[in-house]
Amino acid sequence: MMSEVQVHTVARQMLERHGFAAIAKVAEQAQACEGRGEAEEAKEWRHIADAMKIIRGPHQS
Repeated sequence: MMSEVQVHTVARQMLERHGFAAIAKVAEQAQACEGRGEAEEAKEWRHIADAMKIIRGPHQS
């Protein structure tokens, strides 16, 4: 399990690399993990997506 610092670091890196499309990429990763039966990893990807939403702020769409 990733620490909160790791989650936010990955979230920032993904946003810097992919822009706001990163949220969709992370959601796809979570679904792929679930499809493979990797529930814990899917949960981490969703946590990263939630961190991205916090980073980008409430006024971005």
